[in-house]
Amino acid sequence: MKLFVGLGNPGKEYEQTRHNIGFFVIDELAKRWDVSLKTAKFRGLFGTASVSGEKVALCKPLTYMNLSGECVRPLIDYYGIAIEDVIVIYDDLDLPPGKIRLRLKGSSGGHNGVKSLIHHLGTEQFKRIRIGIGRPASGQPVADYVLSRFTEEEKPAVAEAVLRAADACEQAVAAPFTQVMNEFNKYPWC
Repeated sequence: MKLFVGLGNPGKEYEQTRHNIGFFVIDELAKRWDVSLKTAKFRGLFGTASVSGEKVALCKPLTYMNLSGECVRPLIDYYGIAIEDVIVIYDDLDLPPGKIRLRLKGSSGGHNGVKSLIHHLGTEQFKRIRIGIGRPASGQPVADYVLSRFTEEEKPAVAEAVLRAADACEQAVAAPFTQVMNEFNKYPWC
């Protein structure tokens, strides 16, 4: 089983914020694959489907960003999902809005949701799809920025990035992630 985890924060006040772009991708995949995301005992919204003959799972942790690992670890343990079959989708301050970047592993880069995953999974060796949200204006606190909404000018690029990230996830169901990574990272929009 492949597990796609989108990071974000639960609740109406966070729905359209920059920090929730991982949730946007999971919602897009749920729509494409006709997956009903239901609250599960794993402290998240969770659903499964069969895609291209492969079993896949979608997850949106409801633990708030900083505790994402508290949802994902029990889910992985319960279903016996191998770490190499986990793909995490999240926002990245170091990429401009609309850019995506796929990686096989890495540090948290200061992202508290990824930091929680690394802590609870005991490894940095999980696949990632990072989606750019840009940097805050000089003097704006990062916490305020990531919890802000995209500007009207940014929305088209962000919507396109969500679709490309979902496309990458779809390809990663059947193809090796390195192949998907090489294909998606070579485009100028990445």
